[in-house]
Amino acid sequence: MDQRHAPYPVTLDVEYPDGDLDRLTTFFRPIMVIPIAIILALVTGPTMHVGTTKVALESGGLIFLATALMIVFRQKYPRWWFDWNLAITAFGLRVWAYIALLRDEYPSTDEPQAVHVAISYPDARELNRWLPLIKWFLAIPHYVILGFLCVAAIIAVIVAWFAILFTGRYPRPLFDFVVGVNRWWLRVAAYAFLLTTDRYPPFTTA
Repeated sequence: MDQRHAPYPVTLDVEYPDGDLDRLTTFFRPIMVIPIAIILALVTGPTMHVGTTKVALESGGLIFLATALMIVFRQKYPRWWFDWNLAITAFGLRVWAYIALLRDEYPSTDEPQAVHVAISYPDARELNRWLPLIKWFLAIPHYVILGFLCVAAIIAVIVAWFAILFTGRYPRPLFDFVVGVNRWWLRVAAYAFLLTTDRYPPFTTA
């Protein structure tokens, strides 16, 4: 299959709730998310050490620069680095889905729940070894557009918050829009920072 017409090797899907969402947990969502948000911050923040014991307080987040250099000099993407990046990304998206009111389930640190993230593990020998140095720059047009779309998504979540409180349901068009914006972000992140594909992300939320 022509890669230009093949499905993009990064997908994000969130299951639309079957029944009514919980009005009480929706109302208190900004407070309820705090514990899991702290945990997410601890596994994505910069690495710190305590004295001479070298006890890491935070894990350091995505492995980006080391991956870029490994692809440039060795044309290799260690599988465990990929697995770590994928796990951190999926965890962050579960927390995001909870904050965005898309689901009532409290975010799991390891189970996929209703947030389905798929990123294909790349054969680094087939990746352009020099692109990792400039992908972040090439993605600038996406940053600009997504900046505006993220503002719209925040407004959509606020509108959905009121809709859930009054009706128990997340308006489907708003749900699809919020998921679509984050799907777009995920594809850009996979291209520019996870470095799993050389295919330029499409300008679409679909």
